[in-house]
Amino acid sequence: MRRRLPGARWPVAALVAAAIALPVIALPAIALPTAGPAAAEDARPTVDPTAPTPTAPYAGRPPQGSAPDGRTVGGEGLDTRGTVVATGAPTLPEGLAANGWLVADTGTGDVLAARDPHGRYYPASTLKTLTLLTLAPVLDPATVVEGTAEDENIEGSRVGLVVGGRYPVSLLFQALMLQSGNDAASALARTAGGATVTVAAMNETAEDIGAYDTVAGTPSGLDVAGQSSSPYDLALIFRALVADPGTAAVLTTPTADIPAVEGRSPGYQIQNQNPLAGSPGNLGGKTGFTDAARHTFVTAAERNGRRLVVSVMDTENVPLRAADQAALLLDWGFTVPPGVEEVGTLVASGDLPPLPSPTTAPARPTLQPELASQADPPSGDDDSAPWVPLALGALAVGTTTLLVRRRAAGSLRPPPGGPPREDSPPRSAGGSTSTRP
Repeated sequence: MRRRLPGARWPVAALVAAAIALPVIALPAIALPTAGPAAAEDARPTVDPTAPTPTAPYAGRPPQGSAPDGRTVGGEGLDTRGTVVATGAPTLPEGLAANGWLVADTGTGDVLAARDPHGRYYPASTLKTLTLLTLAPVLDPATVVEGTAEDENIEGSRVGLVVGGRYPVSLLFQALMLQSGNDAASALARTAGGATVTVAAMNETAEDIGAYDTVAGTPSGLDVAGQSSSPYDLALIFRALVADPGTAAVLTTPTADIPAVEGRSPGYQIQNQNPLAGSPGNLGGKTGFTDAARHTFVTAAERNGRRLVVSVMDTENVPLRAADQAALLLDWGFTVPPGVEEVGTLVASGDLPPLPSPTTAPARPTLQPELASQADPPSGDDDSAPWVPLALGALAVGTTTLLVRRRAAGSLRPPPGGPPREDSPPRSAGGSTSTRP
């Protein structure tokens, strides 16, 4: 994927090629300046880490997102808080109780139907799709990361990383997606230079693909005031994941083995908990649940050479789980004849509305490697300070430090070294594996 260096907005295609070819460069960790005048350039919403952690959905509709210049991304037909359906499409299935959802053709980009497509809902662990999209191109899969106490004690769902365990980045990506490990998100963020750098990079990624409704405040999706995504944005992000062979393979991995740590944890296997795994042509799925987000889900499938993506946000397990509603929308979408008059479009990079030019554009500060001693703590690798790809490290400039650990009331915490014991609280009927079961 592409990364934008301070002061430059590069063509996305060029950035994709550059990032893929980018060598891993050993750099000292870099201290992050507090926000200064340059922050005024950003017209997008931000999180508020000083506000109380949200514990319930919005009392009414959430804020509605738009491009920074006020236009509706994907077309004015998506400027609605209600339901829109492509002209000539069959009747929608019954049982769609989610407050926000969208179904689109990933090939043509045609949005076939949606409800409140740009509503800025709490995403819960569906935000981990953005974490994967952001970090997969810049972290070496072979890098070994040592578990820390922060990983072991993180809130919400955990895959069971322990202090002193050594985990390849490739395994951490699988733990992130298969069982929604917040501890895996923590370890990956630390390897990329720290939570602040990672969150800044996630927001850059969202902006660069046109996901303007998405505001990341944590690498895991644990709730923080102002954090958001939308049915439209989740579809954009997931379309990008299934289009890349590397990340697509992570989404469909059936099982992975967590290694033993002598004296701390036996080795064990984790399973892919995508509720639609095994359904016809499924290409992967990601669940989410917190008290504020309720149940969220995003998935994609391919049938007869056609690919669809579906996102579902802010729903309950009754009358139908989020994944079951997504399954209905997939089945429906594959019955929609190609060529119908769509209600909108999943944007490609060349279709994005240009960002408004700031009236003043103060120069951004340059990186200051001599401040390395003030940076985030090392990842635990034994030989050197944490490496940070050059382009990703540059994103740290001008960002504010965000609080990353957030409460998820009543969340299930597997004991260190393994999945939940048999006497652990049962998972909900939704089978969510994200920030809360």
